[in-house]
Amino acid sequence: MKKKLAEGSTGIKDAIQVNAGEIQAHLDTVVRQSVEETLNGLLDAEADRLCQAERYERSLDRVDTRAGSYARKLHTKAGEVTLRMPKLRSLPLETQIIERYRRRESSVEEALIEMYLAGVSVRRVEDITEVLWGTKVSPSTVSELNQKLAVRIEEWRNRPVVGAYAYVWLDAIWLKRSWAGEVQNVSVLVAIGVNEEGYREVLGVQEGAREDQGSWEGFLKHLKARGLKGTELFITDKCLGLVEAMAAIFPEAKWQRCVVHWYRNVMNAVPRSRVREVMAMLKAIHAQEDRAAARRKAREVEKKLLALKLEKAAKVVREGVEETLSYMSFPREHWLKIRTTNPLERASTGRSGGAPAWWGPSPTAMRPSSWSRRGSDILPARAGARRCT
Repeated sequence: MKKKLAEGSTGIKDAIQVNAGEIQAHLDTVVRQSVEETLNGLLDAEADRLCQAERYERSLDRVDTRAGSYARKLHTKAGEVTLRMPKLRSLPLETQIIERYRRRESSVEEALIEMYLAGVSVRRVEDITEVLWGTKVSPSTVSELNQKLAVRIEEWRNRPVVGAYAYVWLDAIWLKRSWAGEVQNVSVLVAIGVNEEGYREVLGVQEGAREDQGSWEGFLKHLKARGLKGTELFITDKCLGLVEAMAAIFPEAKWQRCVVHWYRNVMNAVPRSRVREVMAMLKAIHAQEDRAAARRKAREVEKKLLALKLEKAAKVVREGVEETLSYMSFPREHWLKIRTTNPLERASTGRSGGAPAWWGPSPTAMRPSSWSRRGSDILPARAGARRCT
């Protein structure tokens, strides 16, 4: 008897099986149908609103009548849906729900562009879209979307620069680029500035064949031709040719060498056992109350390094410290922000969250001598902005 019950239990267990694939396919179908029904319902409601009467309704307020409908495909995140686009006899149906001639939801287009920019091959994009949305996207469609994106990027890159930008950060970032099936390193020159209202903006981006003086001069000339003016301080690393290019294109502006990069240059000549000690010395230089005190502290640090037999590190301090003190000629409230290229690096790595950083008034909006309070006490923050840290 027990044996028969055991055999029966085994049969029942084998009979109850869950096919996860079928369940998922069913759920996808239900979601897609729900999206399709919702969109069609919205389209019908919009047609009724334009006619000022529902379908088949007799009303003195009616201004037009239906003339049937036509089918149209739309790719959404839930998959491909079929829309019944209403037609009216006299009035044009310019629906606000789905733009005319639009075949894909904007999020789908953005995903296609993101995949292509990430280096995903066109053939792979086809496979991914079929898995995600149940329909393949042709190579011509991907190419068309990227051409549209290229036009928008060029328009943004060549837009006029309006107003004065007192502080401008410059740096180059290295990215991977897929070209003819080969992955190459490419240098991208970036400029970020603080406008008259105290908000940080990306001023320009340009590909540089090499991070040399010729590339930087071309980039700075491009910025100046678009209207960049009022720049009082450039904050950069000591890139090859960059300092010379700034002096040639913007001779009236001062130059601030990134303090963090300078620290690293000094540390390259310091043994591991002395790193903490020497770093504390260097930070003490930029913790002084003014430039004169910082210079005195730098001479003391140089002497200590020589006493520790660190001649190379002492030479870097002696030759480069003055280049890191330019920020002390500007309002004290901005010192922490304008002595490094951290604001630019946060933007290029995506850590800024996409919101503009708020600084308070810039030197072009108010004389530095009249700044007795922090920017946060002077200028109210714009809605949706974030303060720079």
